[in-house]
Amino acid sequence: MPEAADGDAACALGFDYGTRLIGVAVGSRLGNGARALATIANGDWTRLDALLAEWSPARLVVGLPLALDGSEQPMSRAAREFARMLERRYGLAVDLVDERHSSGEAARRFAAQRAQGTARRKDGERIDALAATVILDDWLGAHMHAGRRE
Repeated sequence: MPEAADGDAACALGFDYGTRLIGVAVGSRLGNGARALATIANGDWTRLDALLAEWSPARLVVGLPLALDGSEQPMSRAAREFARMLERRYGLAVDLVDERHSSGEAARRFAAQRAQGTARRKDGERIDALAATVILDDWLGAHMHAGRRE
């Protein structure tokens, strides 16, 4: 179950936004990093509502897809719009995190899980949730390292 929303212990949900699927992860600044929760269909607000009701996050984190040179691309605008929709719908602060390297790291984590026998090739949709985990881990690391309280 999530921790109480009291500063550093607050739960956060991370999202890897895609036009078809959205990966979701959960974590807190006092936990052991983020963990994958689900991969849901884009537009499945009923499932998002249920996840937010279950975890009661204090903050939401959305991966911002940028080109390798750091410039924005069409998916950047789509992710920003998704973040705005989350903020309006749930009334929570939403942070955007550079996700340029999250897909590669998620693929490495998935390959490691397959090698350990904890994932199978047909579990490919899990990569979206793993990418959300990488995004949220990056955010958690930056906020713990900076010692920021929000």
